Amino acid sequence: MTTSEGDVVFELFDADAPKTVENFKKLANDGFYDGLIFHRVIADFMIQGGCPNGTGTGGPGYEFEDEINDHKIVRGTLAMANAGPNTNGSQFFIVTTDATPWLDGKHTNFGRVVGGEDVVQRIGTTPTGPQDRPVTPIEIRSITITD
Repeated sequence: MTTSEGDVVFELFDADAPKTVENFKKLANDGFYDGLIFHRVIADFMIQGGCPNGTGTGGPGYEFEDEINDHKIVRGTLAMANAGPNTNGSQFFIVTTDATPWLDGKHTNFGRVVGGEDVVQRIGTTPTGPQDRPVTPIEIRSITITD
C-alpha cells in the first residue's frame, strides 16, 4: 500500500479469512482504494481507511459476513472495520497499540503489517480534529497486490 506518508506491506491471511482477503484483493485491483483517505486516526489505538465517502459511512455497495479466526487483534493487525456483525465492506483498520482484547472475536483479522511499521506509527500520531479526522488528509495512493 502506497500512502502519502510512505509504503506499508501486508501479509494477507488467505487461509484464515479467504472471503475477506479475496474482497480486499478485488477492491485493490479494481482501484477502489486509490485516492481514498485515512478518515479516522486514534493515537495509540488504530488508523482506519477504505471509506469512499471519507467519513466512515460508505462502502462498496454490499456487505459480507465476518470470518472470525484465531489471530488476535494486536499491533500491526489489518482487520475489517464494521458497524456490527456481518457488515464488512471496504473499510479496514490497522492497529497501532500492543493489544486490543475487546476487539478479538468482533472483527475479521485478515492480515498483518510486515513492512512500513514506521509509516503506520507516523500516521497514527498525526494531529486530528473532530471525529478523529486527520487535520491534514493522509491519502491511500494505491494498493498493489502481489502473490
